[in-house]
Amino acid sequence: MRINTGYNREGEYDHYVVSQPMALLEWLMANIAQSRSKIKATLQGRGIKVDGKTVTQFDFSLKPGMKIAVSKTKRNQQSFKSRYVKIVYEDRWLIVVEKQVGILSMAAGHSSLNVKSVLDDYFRKSRQKCTAHVVHRLDRDTSGLMVYAKDIDTEQAFEHDWHNIVYDRRYVAVLSGEMEDDEGTIENWLKDNKAYVTYSSPVDNGGKLAISHFHVLSRTTEHSLVEFKLETGRKNQIRVHAADMGHPVCGDTKYGNGDDPLHRLCLHAWLLCFTHPVTGERLEFETPLPTSFKQLFHP
Repeated sequence: MRINTGYNREGEYDHYVVSQPMALLEWLMANIAQSRSKIKATLQGRGIKVDGKTVTQFDFSLKPGMKIAVSKTKRNQQSFKSRYVKIVYEDRWLIVVEKQVGILSMAAGHSSLNVKSVLDDYFRKSRQKCTAHVVHRLDRDTSGLMVYAKDIDTEQAFEHDWHNIVYDRRYVAVLSGEMEDDEGTIENWLKDNKAYVTYSSPVDNGGKLAISHFHVLSRTTEHSLVEFKLETGRKNQIRVHAADMGHPVCGDTKYGNGDDPLHRLCLHAWLLCFTHPVTGERLEFETPLPTSFKQLFHP
């Protein structure tokens, strides 16, 4: 679902009058012949007015006599545009995005390009009184799905109960060489050395336990397309575990072997599933595998 921002011209609305008290989303679901996802897109796209004022809150309280205007045309006004970030889902507490290769999750230098600053700029332009709070990170050269909180309470909820809230997170990677096993689990301890390079140990070395489950999706004699499901989320976990197997992620300049068929780090976060920390709703997002990954195995 792509979230658009912008205002509609007058005359492009259907008009209604509320007859009984209820939450705005509940009213829209009962009175508008659209899917839940389309209604949410219209809400967050600023296509709903209550008594003449644009409302984006799903739980906005309606009272009898209130007048609702619902956009009936697609908006041609400015939408969120970034070559590095695509909005997948948004509500008043959080935002899910798909990030491209080449952008950091958050600032690491004075003027570094990062997703947080892109989102903060979007929030300002769409007149939202919030900022993006980092919940988890992807490396600069890893693409895929991420979630950011819009307020500190939601961020803290994620941080304190991440492993219960996030119930499925998967990546797909192009690994160097032909994998021997179809599936398996890698379990060891990861720790950084003084040069901030993560290394693994089969026994507790004072680092953090890291567990990755892998499943081979496709193979050639030169490369393997592998899905990783994370049980833990440690720094560089997949990259180190892939190297441990003798099949490092292609394009990995830190842990790789120089195999770089696509001129990028071949790691993509394709699936993200979590229970909404405020509403309790189960949210599941997936994004297509990068075309370049698939072309290596089905040219």
